[in-house]
Amino acid sequence: MITVALQTQTRTETLVRVEHLRKLFPLRTGVFARARSFIHAVDDVSFEIKRGEIFGLIGESGCGKTTTGSLLVRLLDPTSGHIYMRVPSHPETNSQEEQYVDIATLEGRALKEFRRNVQMIFQDPYESLNPRMTVFDIVAEPLGIHGIGNVYEREERVAELLSLVGLTPPESFLFRYPHELSGGQRQRVAIARAMILNPSFIVADEPTSMLDVSIRTGVMNLMLDLREEFGISYLYITHDLAVARYMCDRIAVMYLGKIVELGPTEEVIQNPLHPYTRALISAVPIPDPAVERQPIEIKGGVSKPIDPPPRCRFYDRCPIATERCAQSDHPPLEDKGRGHFVACYEI
Repeated sequence: MITVALQTQTRTETLVRVEHLRKLFPLRTGVFARARSFIHAVDDVSFEIKRGEIFGLIGESGCGKTTTGSLLVRLLDPTSGHIYMRVPSHPETNSQEEQYVDIATLEGRALKEFRRNVQMIFQDPYESLNPRMTVFDIVAEPLGIHGIGNVYEREERVAELLSLVGLTPPESFLFRYPHELSGGQRQRVAIARAMILNPSFIVADEPTSMLDVSIRTGVMNLMLDLREEFGISYLYITHDLAVARYMCDRIAVMYLGKIVELGPTEEVIQNPLHPYTRALISAVPIPDPAVERQPIEIKGGVSKPIDPPPRCRFYDRCPIATERCAQSDHPPLEDKGRGHFVACYEI
């Protein structure tokens, strides 16, 4: 296990640095028509993730969380911006020497080598595992893609990973199919597949939202244990504030493709500054019937992210919006102290 001193040291080093990241999806009226409108799924997003840190992205459905995660593992190509990441200089030799690489520009062999260092855990374990493949084939597939080991070495490595994620004895799971497993077991298989290449960074896209409440904590604790043992960094995507509070060191709140608040998890939850963050937290039910929470009044519903005006994304719903908000571009993130950043002119 990593000592506390080592954890403190490594979590001051930046592993991922995202700068002005954008992803626009064109809207076309016909097969050969030229796109005249765009969905601004991710629009000028910047943040950093430290080594060994769990960085959370929270917000409503459709705010751009999953698109951001897909961009960081290059399942999607960014429209513009940069994603700098520390990767091994010579991945095929397991070199300890690292270099910063802008993964937004990688292609071909360089992109394939980058993917040895980064993995993704998807939301739905029922859809992310091939039903025609056994557990061994699913977990060992990345080893085959990268030409690592022979069949005996791969079987040994897969068995080791299954034991690590709590599927024991591994021999009883190796040649079973996904339909023979429970939801929690399937997600543990997905975690084993993500860990098989010893990545330093994992994007976890709501990995417990499809699981029964009774087994969510076990999967979350497994991910925390893997972080402590191997120093893995996570981008943890969730819409559940309780999960974010349990899992994340820092969180960023997204609204319509923009980050509107960012900071240490407890600081943001205990002292929310942006009106949208306050509205999110006020919507969380309190299990004590004697406690009353004053709801935050926000107007209307979520706007469409199609060619939004340059002003603040939250302007149409904001209870404290002013003329300055209407006339100015979307506000930048400003440090309000203790690493707590907010994008709002009126705070």
